Amino acid sequence: MSATDRTRLLRHHGQALDLFTDRVHAVGPDQWDAPTPCVEWTVRDLVTHLVVEQLWVPPLVRDGATLASVGDSFDGDVLGPDPVASWDTAADAARAAFGEPGALDGAVHLSYGRTPAADYCAQMVTDLVVHTWDLSRAIGADEHLPDDLVADAVREVTPYAAELSKSGLFAPAVQPPPGADARTALLNLLGRTP
Repeated sequence: MSATDRTRLLRHHGQALDLFTDRVHAVGPDQWDAPTPCVEWTVRDLVTHLVVEQLWVPPLVRDGATLASVGDSFDGDVLGPDPVASWDTAADAARAAFGEPGALDGAVHLSYGRTPAADYCAQMVTDLVVHTWDLSRAIGADEHLPDDLVADAVREVTPYAAELSKSGLFAPAVQPPPGADARTALLNLLGRTP
């Protein structure tokens, strides 16, 4: 990976973290149990998912841990009494781990095997972007997503989008309407209808 590509990926990861952070900070006290576009997930469940995703980054990227060595460390209630602070702490740790010198040049152990850390970071950007939309929809916040992050997410998810619904975690892809913008196309790929 070139230095330019590395810088761009880290910038987009930071933007995606900031975007989701903005939405977490906008969740009202009475909205944590609100439904989201993610089937069977409340706002609290959605934020929990993203917190756990961020908590995995330091051991996988910085420490070279495996799924087995981390085990059930991040099971249970990771949000505690202050979900916003829990998100902020986890997001800061993930940002720092990916930003360490050489972090994107290594590999991580994921459920499907050893994966370049840069690919893992790109996947995390996509996850953050899509779930920012989910959270925005759930709490009535601005649903706009930056064009550059959407374009990256479309490139990232297109090769394996058809397989996602087979996992049971995603609804089947939706056919985008004629002339759909990139955000709509991304959300449709992931079974969402804006």
